[in-house]
Amino acid sequence: IRLSSSMIRCLHYRLSRSFTTIEGHRPTIVHKQGLDILHDPWFNKGTAFSMTERDRLELRGLLPPNVMSNEQQIDRFMADLKRLEVNARDGPSDTNSLAKWRILNRLHDRNETMYYKVLIAKIEEYAPIVYTPTVGLVCQKYSGLFRRPRGMYFSAADRGEMMSMVYNWPAEQVDMIVVTDGSRILGLGDLGVQGIGIAIGKLDLYVAAAGINPQRVLPIMIDVGTNNEALLKDPLYLGLQQHRLDGEEYLAVIDEFMEAVFTRWPHVIVQFEDFQSKWAFKLLQRYRNSYRMFNDDVQGTAGVAIAGLLGAVRAQGKPMIDFPKQKIVVAGAGSAGIGVLNAARKTMARMLGNNELAYESARSQFWVVDANGLVTEERENIDDDAKPFARKTKEIGRQGLKEGASLVEVEMGISAIAIRETICIFFQGNIGLGTLLSGSRIVSDGMLQAAAECLAAYMTEEEVLKGIIYPSISSIRDITKQVAAAVISEAIEEDLAEGYREMDARELHKLNKKLVSTTRCVLQDEILSFVEDNMWNPDYPTLIYKKD
Repeated sequence: IRLSSSMIRCLHYRLSRSFTTIEGHRPTIVHKQGLDILHDPWFNKGTAFSMTERDRLELRGLLPPNVMSNEQQIDRFMADLKRLEVNARDGPSDTNSLAKWRILNRLHDRNETMYYKVLIAKIEEYAPIVYTPTVGLVCQKYSGLFRRPRGMYFSAADRGEMMSMVYNWPAEQVDMIVVTDGSRILGLGDLGVQGIGIAIGKLDLYVAAAGINPQRVLPIMIDVGTNNEALLKDPLYLGLQQHRLDGEEYLAVIDEFMEAVFTRWPHVIVQFEDFQSKWAFKLLQRYRNSYRMFNDDVQGTAGVAIAGLLGAVRAQGKPMIDFPKQKIVVAGAGSAGIGVLNAARKTMARMLGNNELAYESARSQFWVVDANGLVTEERENIDDDAKPFARKTKEIGRQGLKEGASLVEVEMGISAIAIRETICIFFQGNIGLGTLLSGSRIVSDGMLQAAAECLAAYMTEEEVLKGIIYPSISSIRDITKQVAAAVISEAIEEDLAEGYREMDARELHKLNKKLVSTTRCVLQDEILSFVEDNMWNPDYPTLIYKKD
């Protein structure tokens, strides 16, 4: 049999690689036995401990005698949730969803591996419980729901101490941080310290969907106070009982935080989550060229919107390269709306040649409408970020309307997709994984655009012509592999990639053999294998006890 050079490289890669973010089936050394290991959620297997492990770890007699498989454990857990649904008299409700969240959270507290097994197996069902919409209710009630800490809390009261307190976190390596200041949680507004729930839920989905190692993620809350008067009057509120810092005082806290986390973990990726609009853009511009960071609301939401827009072009039977010919109206001039505008303009400009003329041509394709109507140059108090998209008033003229004109019925052919889950699972986690594995120094616009284009290209022509713009989250792990590989490829093309562990930049370049296609995201098997082999999977390792 004659092997092609591509097949030989792929075989050599698989046989010789020594790099991985996961433990696979290699034994794991532990320094605990008996009840101590049963009380450690990372190592606890519950009834799945084999009899030989029970002897090695002094667990015999501490567990029921029946050794259960992973599938049996999942079935037992699912039976508990099903009983909850059967007993719920009112059917689906906030109370029922919160009860499911409690059950899942308790599983997370005692057996992390099983928690993520359940989440991956039932991602379509439990993503809305772990994240939005249920997580919004969790954040609102967080002070009352709090039982044990998860993540870290930095506050205005910690100024001058952050550089030392960051070492209180036990993990020597952190790959990804999701941080919030609680100022704009979902559509619920200022929830103060209770916003930590959004960071916890988002990272849980990144672990399940993108294969980020859960031992190397860190949810963080930066508490600079709250302007929510109800919380300030609540004696049970867990955060600082003060109004929010602003201006230079606020920036000083965020600056100290960023310096602290990147001093301890120089290669960590920090995602800013649910910061109010006045700070979202400012902090992004302040840090994006110095640190590996990105903003969920400005860039993440925009990326998924771009993928949808490109998919809509394909749904018209046109190639994605026709995107610059589209005319787009954006409803809303907040951080998400302006983020979409900027990303769409950059994507158009990139397709038109990425020069000044291309940017100006792209800008003319957008109209912004807010609560006061079309944003024009004559409007007073226009947000600085919206000014580049303000239309000239002279463009607006009177149009005749024929009296008695017949109404035209328009059928929307786009499939209804749960965009909430799409935004948080399909994009940011893939950006994080791709940035991590490329070792990119920053998260560039090109990397974000490559991810959006790959997501848009994931669907087959037949699916797109049926109006299916976004893929089903049931195939999330394959989507992650494709999109993360596209991010890595773009980082290499932009000469930003510095490699990951034993896979240095030179070796990454050898893997980066991208096949050009105007409608599909096509990459060689080598780089896809690299991504897949470095995605964490919730498998129980064999545990070996060793004294300290």
